[in-house]
Amino acid sequence: MGNEAKKKGALDWYFKSNLLARILIGLVVGAATGIVLGFFPDAIKPFVDNSKFFGDLFVRLLKMIVVPVILFSLVAGAASIAPSRLGRVGVKIIVYYLFTSALAVIIGLVLANILQPGAGMNIVGDAAVKGKAAEAPTLINILLNIVPTNPVDSLAKGDVLPIIFFAVVFGIAISYVKDSKVKLVADGAEVLRQVCDAAAGTMYKVVAGIMQYAPIGVFVLIATVFAQQGAKALGPLLVVTLTVYIGLLIHLVGTYGGFLAIFKLGFAKFLKGANEAMITAFVSRSSNGTLPVTMRVSEEKLGIPRSICSFTLPLGATINMDGTAIYLGVCAMFIGYATGQPLTFNQQLTVVITATLASIGTAGVPGAGAIMLLMVLESIGLKVEAGTAVAAAYAMILGIDALLDMGRTCLNVTGDIAGTAIVAKSEKELDLAMWK
Repeated sequence: MGNEAKKKGALDWYFKSNLLARILIGLVVGAATGIVLGFFPDAIKPFVDNSKFFGDLFVRLLKMIVVPVILFSLVAGAASIAPSRLGRVGVKIIVYYLFTSALAVIIGLVLANILQPGAGMNIVGDAAVKGKAAEAPTLINILLNIVPTNPVDSLAKGDVLPIIFFAVVFGIAISYVKDSKVKLVADGAEVLRQVCDAAAGTMYKVVAGIMQYAPIGVFVLIATVFAQQGAKALGPLLVVTLTVYIGLLIHLVGTYGGFLAIFKLGFAKFLKGANEAMITAFVSRSSNGTLPVTMRVSEEKLGIPRSICSFTLPLGATINMDGTAIYLGVCAMFIGYATGQPLTFNQQLTVVITATLASIGTAGVPGAGAIMLLMVLESIGLKVEAGTAVAAAYAMILGIDALLDMGRTCLNVTGDIAGTAIVAKSEKELDLAMWK
């Protein structure tokens, strides 16, 4: 028994230490490891090949629980509140998401006009550079694709918007059936709601377990990014990276801090409660992959009721892309400057509209911003075609996309949580004791 007790306590130093501290250590050590590897090019490929499994495992573990968390949480949340109130919450959060996204791309464009990333580069076309054809979905197709033809197929594929639509409709139906005059039917609906609620709680427990592996996954992911992309971020692209991150910081403090102040919610308290989700988003580069963590910290650390966050956060992970909007504004301006085609005012206005609307139909997965950039460039007449200067400039952005993606995804998730807290406060559902 004594030996058994020793075995059980062998990893106490790890599991009983502060999780956030462990994640930050993994982040710093991973960055340092990647920078050192950058000085030994021959060592990068063996490191990536041998460590890729551990980084991929972390991302896959997070993605494994995305669909069940969205489904069970949304059904339970929609079923627990009256349809009229759900509609009110929905309008508030969508207006918030669209407004902050438009504001974010404007911030990106203003900064790019001031700092002029790419100015004087004069990139020329290279036949070796291959372009991609961007096919922007029409508004009608975006709206139609929200409605699943087969909910089971959408669940299997992990199509977030159709899953959200089905789960909300199903949850609302349960809320109506709960009020049935037939006792057997009403009792059955309540049991169904309780099952979904319990399933959501169970998934949160799984999330907590997965996060114990986060420091290891963080170390590998960050080390790989810095080893492969760090050197490419130097030189002319350093201005792009700095411009994007300055924009992200301004939006974080100015926009989110401002909105929270208006609703009398402390910004420091908000960051303290949201930091675990922010760091997870930074290293995983996936809003959807971070969603289980986002939902857990919103409920447990910020006092946001599940009935609200189970609706607003999955929706935000899909349509709220403030960080990506800043990235689009800066990168579109960079490509314009670098190819000797500075964007006109009308083109910049088109970027604002396209970036805001394109976010609705783009899932919160790693690399989604690069696809949206294609759409934005096409909308302003800068087509990414093989052998063109635009294609060469676009390829340069892709070279540092991972570094930019980490920051923009972090801001995307932060915006989801901030908006959810504000809506919860406006609905008088926020546990203000957690904000003192």
